[in-house]
Amino acid sequence: MSDLLEASDVRVRYRLLEAVRGVSLGVARGERVGLIGESGSGKSSLARALLGLEPLAGGSVRFDGQPMHGARPALRRRFQPVFQDVGAALDPKMRIRAVLSEPFQIHGRPFDDATLSALLAQVQLSAELLSRLPHELSVGQRQRVNLARALALEPELLLLDEPVSALDVSVQAQVLNLLSAITRQRSLTLLVITHDLDVVAHLCTRVAVMYAGRIVEGGTVAEVLEQPLHPYTRLLVESRRQIVEAAGEPASPQALPAGCAFHPRCPHAVERCRAEDPKLTGLQHSSACFVFGPLDSARGDP
Repeated sequence: MSDLLEASDVRVRYRLLEAVRGVSLGVARGERVGLIGESGSGKSSLARALLGLEPLAGGSVRFDGQPMHGARPALRRRFQPVFQDVGAALDPKMRIRAVLSEPFQIHGRPFDDATLSALLAQVQLSAELLSRLPHELSVGQRQRVNLARALALEPELLLLDEPVSALDVSVQAQVLNLLSAITRQRSLTLLVITHDLDVVAHLCTRVAVMYAGRIVEGGTVAEVLEQPLHPYTRLLVESRRQIVEAAGEPASPQALPAGCAFHPRCPHAVERCRAEDPKLTGLQHSSACFVFGPLDSARGDP
C-alpha cells in the first residue's frame, strides 16, 4: 500500500514554543491510524499541520504525493476533518440545511434537499432536522451533522479529532459503531486523534503514541495495547480509559528537560536517558527508548 498521507520531519512552532518536534508519519490507503497522548502532547497541532491549517516550521506534508500547504481546493476536499469542539464547529445562526449545503457551494458542486437528506440518513438522522438550528439538536446529533458535512464531498481520508470526547458514555458507542460502519461502506482511510485508548481499539488498526511533541512508540493496535514498550505507553495502557499521572507533571514544551523528555516521570530511566534523546527505531513495532527498545532486528544496544 502506498501512503495516502505522508508527514516527514514535521515541526510546528508558536513563537519560542515548539509544539511538534520532528514527527514523521505515514497513513496508507485504507488504513485506520490512531494518534494518542495526553493533552499538550502536540496531537492537535500536528493534526492542523497535516490539514495544511498550521504553518510548518520545518518538514513537509504530502497528500497523494502533493503538498498540503498551499493545496488547491480539489485536493483539500479529499481530506476532511471532524473537529472535537461540536459547538464551535456549527454556526449557531445557520440551519442544518445551510450547514450541509456549504461544502457543495464552496466547491461548486450541485445539490438539492434530496442530497442533503441522504447525507443525514447516512449518519442515522432524519431529514426533518434540515430546518432546525444547532441548539435544537442534542450534542450527539450535532456531532453526526459534523460527520455528515465532512462526508458531503466524498473524501478519501477523514481526520477525527476526539470524535466522541464531548458525548455521554451512552452515546459514544453508537457514534463509534456508526463511524466503523461508514468507514467500511465508503472504504475510507482514517486518522483518529484521541486520548482514549478504547476509541483506538474500536476504530484503528495501527497506532502512534505522542509525548512532548514527538512520537515515542508505534505499531499495530494489538502490539501497542497488549505489549507496550515505551514506559509512557505503559502508563496509558495501565490507565486505559482515563489517563492517570505518573510521578511529576507532563513535560512542558516551553521547558523540556535534557535527554528523553519523559525521563523525569519514568521509573526506569538510566543515566543515558538524562543525557541523550532516543530516536524512534524499529521496523514494525517501534519505540524511542534506550531501556525498552523495539523487539525486532532494528533494536539498538542500550
